[in-house]
This record gives sequence, structure tokens and C-alpha cells, in this order.
Amino acid sequence: MRVAILAFPGVQLLDVAGPADVFAEAARQLGRPRAYQVQVIGTEEGLLKAGNGLRLAADATFATHRGPIDTLLVAGSHRIDEAAGDPRLHEWLRRRVRTVRRYGSVCTGAFVLAAAGLLDGKRVATHWNSTARLAAAYPQASVEADAIYVKDGKLFTSAGVTAGMDLALAMVEEDHGRELALRVARELVMFLKRPGGQSQFSAHLAAQTAERSSVRQLQDHVLSHLKGDLSVPALAARAGMSERSFARVFRSETGTTPAEFVENARIDAARRLVEESDLPAKRLADQVGYANVDAFRRAFGRRLGVSPGEYRRRFAR
Repeated sequence: MRVAILAFPGVQLLDVAGPADVFAEAARQLGRPRAYQVQVIGTEEGLLKAGNGLRLAADATFATHRGPIDTLLVAGSHRIDEAAGDPRLHEWLRRRVRTVRRYGSVCTGAFVLAAAGLLDGKRVATHWNSTARLAAAYPQASVEADAIYVKDGKLFTSAGVTAGMDLALAMVEEDHGRELALRVARELVMFLKRPGGQSQFSAHLAAQTAERSSVRQLQDHVLSHLKGDLSVPALAARAGMSERSFARVFRSETGTTPAEFVENARIDAARRLVEESDLPAKRLADQVGYANVDAFRRAFGRRLGVSPGEYRRRFAR
């Protein structure tokens, strides 16, 4: 299967190298070095200087490339608008997409596909920091703000940077089954098969977003005391604020309510326990601070889109 990754000056190198390593490892695990043949297609001749300063040698440009493509991916960049504004590239993409088995984008590469009209009427993902801009610029696309990756027919799109590896794993699983995808993930020391709909932010990452040190400290307290009293009155008292002021400040600083943050933190911890243990639902609920197992199951389904049991069947080690 020939995988072509479109790159350009300023490209996010991991958007290219991450998926390429997933496909290469899958081929190695299969014992067939040519099972996946990854090519880099550039927008111009010569070495491409990536966003991190390293240089990437393309196998061809989109103007000179010849031969069939099975899977076509567009990488992302902080300078994506330059690539998205090339009408010659749009025409090449539209022509190529008609003949490939599947196509897609990593990170902000979605903007290039959108500019070519290839996301119209499609469900798509992109980097969390670009979802609003993509949705505003291309309202014909249905942007799923929190998704790690989205599959819509032959279109695959992913969130930012490392999510391109999750996207490639999903393609490997589609081609060769779950067991191979898991072997590849283990070899690359990746999170084992993140569900595509999982939030791009874990609670621990979200804890780094507050600017006020008092709010960050409170977030750290939540993450360290999941079995404690994390109600709004208790957290407000710990912060030395009225409940109303606390809720307002917390939302202003983090973009989420205290209750939503607590639920995210508890379900994120529960997800890891499901992956790494055989604890039944009642024990899982207790471990992360839920007195009621039904409330735990509802929260788990709300956040991850599947029940704890289904999640374990699909994603546990």
C-alpha cells in the first residue's frame, strides 16, 4: 500500500514522521517491508525546511509525482495558510482524491483539504486550537472540536501532531485488524488505541491551562484527591471564595465549570484503571470518587461515548 504524505515549507515534522513510523512498524510486524511504502510529496523541489528547522527530502513534488496512491494524507503547519492558498495544489488534490482508497489530514492539514472543497458535508477533526477557525472559515464542514480523529467514509482527519499516529493506527487496524494495531502501539510505546472520540485534553493537560496560581493549585488538589469532597461548595471554601465568585473565576480561567473539570479528572483516571486492571465497575467507581455506580457509568459514557465494559473490550492491554 503506497502512503503519500503531502508536506511543504514549515511543515510540522511529527505530522509526517509520526504516521510514517506507524506504517513502517506495521510493515515490520507483518514481516513484509513493502506492506506500506511511505512517500513524501512536496509542494516544491529541493529540501523542505520543517517548522522545527530540520530539513526533509521529498520523494517528488505534486507536479512531478507519478504512480498510484492508496492513502493520501496532508500534514499540518503553523504556516498552513500558505499551502491552503495554492489553486494548483487544490486541483491536484481533487484529482487524486477521486482515485485513492482513502485520504485525510493530520492537524491543520485539514485547512488544505477544506480549501480544495474536500471537506464539504464531512465530519472532521483538527488541532484543538484551530477548530473554531476551521468551522468559521468552512461552514460546509462539520468540525468535531474534541475528537482525536474522525473517519467519514474514505476521509480520515486527526487532531494535532501526535494524534496523527492515532489516525495511522486506525488505518492499520482497518487494514490488518486490532491485534496488529495493538502490537504496533506497544512497540512505539503509544497509548493503546485511543478512541477517536476521546477528548483532545486529558484532565492533567487541562490542569496546566489556568493562569492564576490559585486555580492551578485547586486543579492539582482535584487531581490528587479524586475520592474526596470535590463539590463546588467544598472547592469554593478551599479557595476562600463565595461559590458564585469561584464558579465564575474557574470558568474564566479554564474554559470549563468546576463540575465538568472534576468529572473529566475522575473519568480520565477511571479510563486508565480500565486499561490497566480488571476492577469491576463498582470498584472503579469507588476508586475515582463515585459513591453511585450508575452515576459513574453515565459519566463514563458521556465523556468517552462507550460503557466501561465496552471500553475494556476495545482498548485494554
